[in-house]
Amino acid sequence: MLIPHSETDAAYVIRSAVADGRKFALCGGNTRSGFGNATEGAEALSSRGLTGIVDYDPAEMVMTVKAGTPVAEVEAALAENRQMMAFEPMDHRGIMGTSGEPTIGGVFASNVSGPRRFVAGAARDSLLGIRFVNGSGELLRAGGRVMKNVTGLDLVKLLAGSHGTLGFLTEVTFRVLPVPQTVETIVISGLDDETAAKAMAAAMALPVEVSGAAHLPQTVRARFIDGALPENEATVLRLEGLAASVAVRAEKLVAVMQAFGPVIRLGMEDSLSLWREIRDVHPYANGAGRPLWRVSMAPMAGCQLVAALRMEAGVDAYYDWQGGLVWMQMEADPEADFLRGYIRALGGGHATLIRASKSARAATPSFEPVPDAVAALSARVKQKLDPAGIFSPGKMGW
Repeated sequence: MLIPHSETDAAYVIRSAVADGRKFALCGGNTRSGFGNATEGAEALSSRGLTGIVDYDPAEMVMTVKAGTPVAEVEAALAENRQMMAFEPMDHRGIMGTSGEPTIGGVFASNVSGPRRFVAGAARDSLLGIRFVNGSGELLRAGGRVMKNVTGLDLVKLLAGSHGTLGFLTEVTFRVLPVPQTVETIVISGLDDETAAKAMAAAMALPVEVSGAAHLPQTVRARFIDGALPENEATVLRLEGLAASVAVRAEKLVAVMQAFGPVIRLGMEDSLSLWREIRDVHPYANGAGRPLWRVSMAPMAGCQLVAALRMEAGVDAYYDWQGGLVWMQMEADPEADFLRGYIRALGGGHATLIRASKSARAATPSFEPVPDAVAALSARVKQKLDPAGIFSPGKMGW
């Protein structure tokens, strides 16, 4: 693994690789090792040598950080000022069976987002500016410290979620938000998947500002917060903000949700633990290594997808983002054809294979296949930013 300690070093290493015909698998802390299509013959190039907070003014709620800085260091600096990354970046180490430290550059390169995604946006929506080295060894800058500075803004969004296929991130600038004063979770028990989807939709339609909505079927319910949730299925709704506001909104939400089933309320400590475990896919971080899918589709269609798949294969699943995100563990094979076929039949969406055996990964495209026109456009973008094709070749299908 090569670990440059400056942008100049990174640019030199990349120029040398172009001259020598070498390829690189770009990474930060390598905590998502094994994700994506295999990149055979590529040497790891890590940003973990580029560390440190470059600029942070809590009053502006904007932070600039070198890409290899550990996420824990960023979160600690924000916590001192009661601020946070609103998109709740998940920690993949549990489900991927990896070690090391997640880096802030890796978070944005993978567009990692947690339960608040459906109301606060994805990681890319908080990203204001970047510095990166392209595939020709040139240091580029895009964006700025405020959203009004739109210079290169599309390039900022393009690099977010590119999984190290377009450029080697060296620095990121992003906005942050205040930490809520309190957090409370409303738990409705005993709902089947379809009824839970309706309950979550009803909750989102209320003027109570739900910031998390998930459904935990009986197969996974006991694996959260040490089995402290009530018996039977749990549909969980999060409220955040000032204590007085949360108390009033919780009363309104409970009054409506009681029509669906028995309701209890979780306090702040249990709520924080629960949503962190939902974020990090705790039920499937068990070392079993079974194929794990991350499926995104219309909220009301997720439960239909799981029901249809259960007629064809062994499936365990739970729902986040009001049902629009389905975490799905297969008992045996990935069953990609069944899965993606049903997604198309139910109105579309995309399925990403997060974890699988080496042989299953080789036989299954990790990312949702795209139409020919989109694939051609992606290839043109790749060629412009990485003309020699040295960055993570094949990881996203190009």
